[in-house]
Amino acid sequence: MNLEYFIAKRLITAKDHKSSISAPIIKIAITAIALGIIMMIVSVATGIGLQQKIRQKVAAFNGHIIISSYNDNQSDVSTKPVSIHQNFYPRFKNVDGIKHIQAVASKAGMIRTETAFEGIIFKGVGKDYQWDNLKEYLIKGRLPIVNQGLNPEIIISEFLANRLNLKLGDSFNTFFMKEESNHLPNLRRFSIVGIYNSGFQEFDASYIIGDIRHIQKINKWGNDEVGSFEVFLDDFDKIEEKGQDVYQETSSTLDSQTIVEKYSYIFEWLHLFDFNIIVILVIMIIVSTINMVVALLVLILERTQMIGILKSLGSNNWSIRKIFLYNAFYLIVRGLFWGNLIGIGMLLIQQQFGIIKLNPESYYVNEAPVYINIGYILALNIGTILVCLLVLLIPSYMITKISPSKSIRFD
Repeated sequence: MNLEYFIAKRLITAKDHKSSISAPIIKIAITAIALGIIMMIVSVATGIGLQQKIRQKVAAFNGHIIISSYNDNQSDVSTKPVSIHQNFYPRFKNVDGIKHIQAVASKAGMIRTETAFEGIIFKGVGKDYQWDNLKEYLIKGRLPIVNQGLNPEIIISEFLANRLNLKLGDSFNTFFMKEESNHLPNLRRFSIVGIYNSGFQEFDASYIIGDIRHIQKINKWGNDEVGSFEVFLDDFDKIEEKGQDVYQETSSTLDSQTIVEKYSYIFEWLHLFDFNIIVILVIMIIVSTINMVVALLVLILERTQMIGILKSLGSNNWSIRKIFLYNAFYLIVRGLFWGNLIGIGMLLIQQQFGIIKLNPESYYVNEAPVYINIGYILALNIGTILVCLLVLLIPSYMITKISPSKSIRFD
C-alpha cells in the first residue's frame, strides 16, 4: 500500500502537471486560499484594532466607570459637588480589578481671542490624575503641572488651537458663566503648555485640561469637593460586571455609569464590526472552499485512469480518497503560507508607518489601527484547513463511483 501512495502522490504532484488541464485550476485555488487568509487576517486585525483604540480613547478622557451625583450622570459638565471623603477614594478596596481612581471636575466655558471664539469644556484634574492615558496624544510641549501651586497651565487640542489661531506658549481668556444669570461671567486667563491630538473629534473639539482648583474657585467649592470620580479597570471585558459592583459600593446619593452606557451610540457602532468581521470570514471561507472543491474535482477527473489502476491493485476507496485529500491539504498549506506572509507583512507596514489614513470625524482615529496576535492568526489558519478538508470529503466521494474496468480504458 505504501508503494501505491508513493506512485499516486508522484502522479498528482508531478512537474508535468504544469502543462495539464488542472494546472491553472490549482493556481487559482492556491491564490483563492491566499487572498482569503489575507482578507481574514486584515479584517480581524483592523476590526479588533479599531475597537481597542476607540475604547482606549474614550477611557482616556472619562475612565471606564464614572461616579458622580445623579444630577450630572448624563452631562459632561459638573454642576453639583461631590465630597472626596468616600469609602472608595483614594483606593477602591471593596472591588477587585480596579486599577486606579481619580477625582476630576468639568465646567463649560468660552475661549475668546482677537480673531475667534469657541465653546469649550474645561476639565480640571488634580495630583491623582493619571497622565499616562494622554501622554501618547501629546504632540507638542509638555503636560501641565497640577501638583504644586495653582497655575494657569493647560493643554489644548490641536483642533481647537487651529480654530482659535493659537500656538504653544500663547495665553487666552476663557469666560465661565455663573449659575446666577444676572451675574457677570468669571474670567480666567490660561497659558498653553501642551497641544494634544487624540483623533477623537468629539473630545478634541471640546476639552482643554488644567488644574481642578480653578473650577473649585469659580464654583465656590471647597478643596475637598470635586465633580466626579473616574475609575479605571484592569480588564475592559469585565466592564459590565465591575460597573455593577462599583454601583453597589457607592452611596445612595451617588450614581455610577460605565462608558459603554454613557457613550452607547459609539459602542453599538463598534459592535457592528463584530458582525462585519464574521460576514467577511464566512464569505472568504466559502470562496476558498469552492475553489478547492473545483480543483479537487478536476484532479479526480484527470486521474481517473490512475484511480482505476490503484483499485485493480487492491486499494480501497478510502485509501485513494485520502491521497487526494492529502494533496488538497498540500495546496491549502501553500496558499496559507503566501497569504500569511503577505497579510502579516501588510499589517506590520501599517503598524509602523500608518499608510492607510481614516477620517477622524467618521472613525474617531486618524489612521487604521491594527491588532496583531498569534492566537487569532493560528485560529484562522487552523479553521480554514479544517473547514476546507471537511467540505472536500464530499467531492472526494466521487472516487467510490469510478469502476476499475471502465477507468483503465478511459482516455
